[in-house]
Amino acid sequence: MKLCFVGSSGHYHYVVTPLRLYHNLNINVVGIAPGSNGENIDKLRKEIEDLGYKPKIYEDYKKMFDETNPDVAIINCFFGDLAKASTEALNRKINVFTEKPVATNFEDLDLLKEAYLKSQCSFTAMFGIRYKPWFLTAYNYLKKGVVGEIRLLNAQKSYKLGQREPFYKYRETYGGTIPWVGSHGIDWIRWFTGVNFISVYAAHSKKYNNNYEDLETSALCHFELENEIFASLSIDYYRPNNAPTHDDDRLRVVGTKGIIEIIHNKVYLIDNEVPGICELPLEQEKSIFLDFLSEIEKKGKCMVTAEDSFEVTRICLKALQSADEEKVIFL
Repeated sequence: MKLCFVGSSGHYHYVVTPLRLYHNLNINVVGIAPGSNGENIDKLRKEIEDLGYKPKIYEDYKKMFDETNPDVAIINCFFGDLAKASTEALNRKINVFTEKPVATNFEDLDLLKEAYLKSQCSFTAMFGIRYKPWFLTAYNYLKKGVVGEIRLLNAQKSYKLGQREPFYKYRETYGGTIPWVGSHGIDWIRWFTGVNFISVYAAHSKKYNNNYEDLETSALCHFELENEIFASLSIDYYRPNNAPTHDDDRLRVVGTKGIIEIIHNKVYLIDNEVPGICELPLEQEKSIFLDFLSEIEKKGKCMVTAEDSFEVTRICLKALQSADEEKVIFL
């Protein structure tokens, strides 16, 4: 299976880590190219070459697609260019594993969906947090009905701001903090409930962003879902530099029979069956990229579907619109 990379600005480790750990994947990395003006791919090139691959380095990813004819394109450039690169790949019948959000505006999202439907290829966004043991564990217990009917969800995404590339400074290239950081939380809410979103009211702020221009450092989203389910999503870049981890992901799911909480990479259940707070045994971590490859090989369906990737992006863009326009947006 021939694989190429477009850009190196996102979570390409979802691909590089399995390539490093598993030597029986029957994959050849045939090309690497930047996907955005000014994008530096040197770090990615070194990592791939250190694994023993000898990819050809291109300046133009379209030329790379045409010359190498890859089976899979890893789209990983500046976020404002993701949709254009993915669309180019799909138009050539190339399977796409892309950074999220898959588009940063509605027009690009529509064109991308159209290209996907015509291509009959596999398409998945990098919602790899689903595959972490704590999220898999909480999801599987919820599907057993341990909390009854879900009524309320509170999600949190907290990151260190740190030193980031210049493209984070501008909405055109970055796309906004709600789509970039908040997309994970929106994905969890949609995945865990399995119901449609009805409306969103969101707010965001650029205050104290360490001179990162357009980058929003805090945001809050309130969602109404079907069946009068409510969800909130808190997003910030204020995690202290001396915190033990780069991120702090949390999710609280309130049901009619109990509450499940994901916090500090552990899962806790409170219900009417067992006194006190029960810490649940964790599932083993899985790989979103290996799951994606299984779909390409017709061995199963990737847990993150193309529909998930498109719909989460649409909700993100509606939430961003709500924050920009300071009003409720119906989905």
